[in-house]
Amino acid sequence: MSAVWQSSPPGSIYDYIKVASFALGPDGRIAQWSERAAELLGLTAHQAIGKDPVEAFVPPEYQETGHRAVADILDGREWTGLVPYRSPRSPSGHGIAEVYVMPAQDENGKRSALCIAVDVSALRGLETDLASSQAVFGQSPLGFFLFGTDLRMLRVNERFAKVFGRPAEEYRGVTPHDLLPRGEADRLAAALRQVLDSGQALTDMPLMGQTPGSTDRRRWSVSLYRLHSGSGRPIGIAGLATDVTGRRRAEQEAAGVRRNLALLNEAGARIGTSLDLETTARELLDVAVPQFCDLASVDLYQGLLSGDETPPGLADGSAELRRVAFASAVSDGPVAFGDICRVNTAEDPKPIQVGEVHRYPFNSLCAHALRTAQVRVVPGRDGSENLEFGAMLQSTLVVPMVARDTVVGLAQFSRTKGSEPFGERDRALAVELAARAAVSIDNARLYRREHERALILQRSLLPPGDPEAAGLDIACRYLPGNAATEVGGDWFDVIELPGHRTALVVGDVMGRGLRAAVAMGELRTAVRTLALLDLEPAEVLSALDEIALGLGTPGGSHAGARPGSRALARGGQAAEDSSDLTEVYLATCVYAVYDPVTRRCTFANAGHPPPVLVEPGENALLMEVPPGMPLGVGGEPFEEIEVELPDGALLALYTDGLVESRDHTLDEGLQALRSALDTPDGGNAAAGSLEDVCDHVLSTLDTHHGEDDIALLMARMQGLSAESVGDWHLPSAPQSVGRARELAREQLESWGLDGLVDTTELLVSELVTNALRYGEGEIRLRLLLDRTLVCEVWDGGLVQPRRRRARDTDEGGRGLQLVGLLSAGWGSRRTPLGKTVWFELALPDGQSSGPDSVEALLSLW
Repeated sequence: MSAVWQSSPPGSIYDYIKVASFALGPDGRIAQWSERAAELLGLTAHQAIGKDPVEAFVPPEYQETGHRAVADILDGREWTGLVPYRSPRSPSGHGIAEVYVMPAQDENGKRSALCIAVDVSALRGLETDLASSQAVFGQSPLGFFLFGTDLRMLRVNERFAKVFGRPAEEYRGVTPHDLLPRGEADRLAAALRQVLDSGQALTDMPLMGQTPGSTDRRRWSVSLYRLHSGSGRPIGIAGLATDVTGRRRAEQEAAGVRRNLALLNEAGARIGTSLDLETTARELLDVAVPQFCDLASVDLYQGLLSGDETPPGLADGSAELRRVAFASAVSDGPVAFGDICRVNTAEDPKPIQVGEVHRYPFNSLCAHALRTAQVRVVPGRDGSENLEFGAMLQSTLVVPMVARDTVVGLAQFSRTKGSEPFGERDRALAVELAARAAVSIDNARLYRREHERALILQRSLLPPGDPEAAGLDIACRYLPGNAATEVGGDWFDVIELPGHRTALVVGDVMGRGLRAAVAMGELRTAVRTLALLDLEPAEVLSALDEIALGLGTPGGSHAGARPGSRALARGGQAAEDSSDLTEVYLATCVYAVYDPVTRRCTFANAGHPPPVLVEPGENALLMEVPPGMPLGVGGEPFEEIEVELPDGALLALYTDGLVESRDHTLDEGLQALRSALDTPDGGNAAAGSLEDVCDHVLSTLDTHHGEDDIALLMARMQGLSAESVGDWHLPSAPQSVGRARELAREQLESWGLDGLVDTTELLVSELVTNALRYGEGEIRLRLLLDRTLVCEVWDGGLVQPRRRRARDTDEGGRGLQLVGLLSAGWGSRRTPLGKTVWFELALPDGQSSGPDSVEALLSLW
């Protein structure tokens, strides 16, 4: 009870309304005057006591009414009313007080009155404030609550009561622990105590809980501030609670969308940077783990990896797959993480290792996903099962990898317990990630297939690695620009010609890729065909020029391609009616024919870098071969030069990729090539091993720029020794036939080729006879011995021999048929002074004998 009588600090309601009191005696005059009355009415006790109250503070115009009211009061009646009074502090000079008069008696029993007066303006202000506070508290759309200093709830508004599902009056006296789970209630109680003690407001404090009768978790944002009386005394804590569950969900959705967009952006930048299937699969997992999931794997169809177009069993998902990639953000996580489809079967519960070829059972979820191309969600297994790692998984997404309506493999993404389970947005993201990787994988597969086909085409068109030729030591190199552009238009060739001569060819079709490789193949085939016709080098290039003109036009016609091609080659603009310049094929080529008997080499050039010649003991020099225009320009003649090359001289033919790049000019590259040939390993190139010279040149020059293919063909001149050549001139007379047989026999016997004597005599007799019958002038007989035996008969006639089939009744016309039957090859070619007819015989190897001349002769009839 002592606390009841304890004095309260200022700040009660009386401080706000300032209640004044005074007393009236039996005579109607003021008997007592309080200090609050003096403050309100502006009269001191000395001025008021003993005075008529009406005359003391009521304005004159209201005094008559005031006297009647005082008379009624003294008759013993209670009275309440509004009384005007003079107020020096008011701008109008007077105010209105609400006066409550209570009849009383003095010690003598006489009538008196006790009066209480309140300024009406203060009272109305307080009423307005109370009404406003009530409106704000009761009508606020936010949950409004008040806690007392004892941290018990005093009052809540209707919104708060509605959220928590109880009537508002039932919240009086409850504590935070009656509203929230223990952990959240402890946090709210600590926050209330902190605000009450410090006076500092707390805003946007997050709280989570459940409303009565609901299992949904709700989120609230709570702001707290301390309440004070008019004197500053703390009287409680007020709070505002806002349900932010929807906003939080929206924020999480927005954050998830931003995260997914960032992940997709990263996927676009990181997936598909190479044209390798396994690398692309690993790039997918690098993006997914751990940003999207905790573990992931990629399986690809084994048939696709091995190059098959339609792997068996593809439609039902039972085809063989190979695990090409696995990633885990979980330490010591076994590889069996996502193999739920296999682990749940008794067929093969072992983990699938990277690189292992396997199958999923037909009825498994993985096989079903492969068959239907639909995503499957596999929930994690109950931890009450065996202690396999699968019990740690929250869920797994089994996502087929689909590209161009074709399933190429299967991706699995798993999250462990404690992570958020996969939602619909996660499924869509997984499908998008798998699809992007699938397109890149399919592109890599298609590129590899087309690339391999193009390489087969290109490599089939290049000569073997170690081509051989009479009187020449040859070494060659071919380097692709890089792995992605290995198919190009560079080529080289070594073509054996009659008379043990050799054609050396190096060419370059402008551009790269399959089109350039195909054009190169057509030109190379044309070169070999023209070379076998034994045309002069300039004639070969002229014919190639015509062929190149027709490559880019339908049907091979080059009539409309010439103007556009010429303008393109010269750097000008094509005529308006010219064909599409993208279909014009331009190529450069150098063509050389070496004769090992005469040691002379004839060159013709079509816009190609000049050959480099290194003679024994001399520095490397660029040969002054007329450059000519590139093939495909058309209409320009080609020139040729003939140069005598001594034995031991080295000739280098190459494409511009060897000597030109962005880092240096063509002149600088040519000088570097000459320097490399001058001093390989400190010596002259003509003296070293030809294979070593090739390696030295490629290692010295910039061959790793990746801008263009590189072809290098080197030939060291050896010539045929005088002992390997038999050369005779015979008169145009019948007796020359016998003389030719004698010379041939003697020469073959000196070479130890007795087994070829009979055949050679017979064929030499036929050729010399034809020269006497159809030719003109002196006859020349020449035998050449190298890897084969070649016999040539020269005469001054221009009529080429033509093989025909003789009838049974014909007495002649079988000579060339006999030559064709008994020789390994035969032919004729024009010479500046007539023609040459030749045949070739294989040297006996001791294991097989050549055609029997008697049998061949009898077969003609």
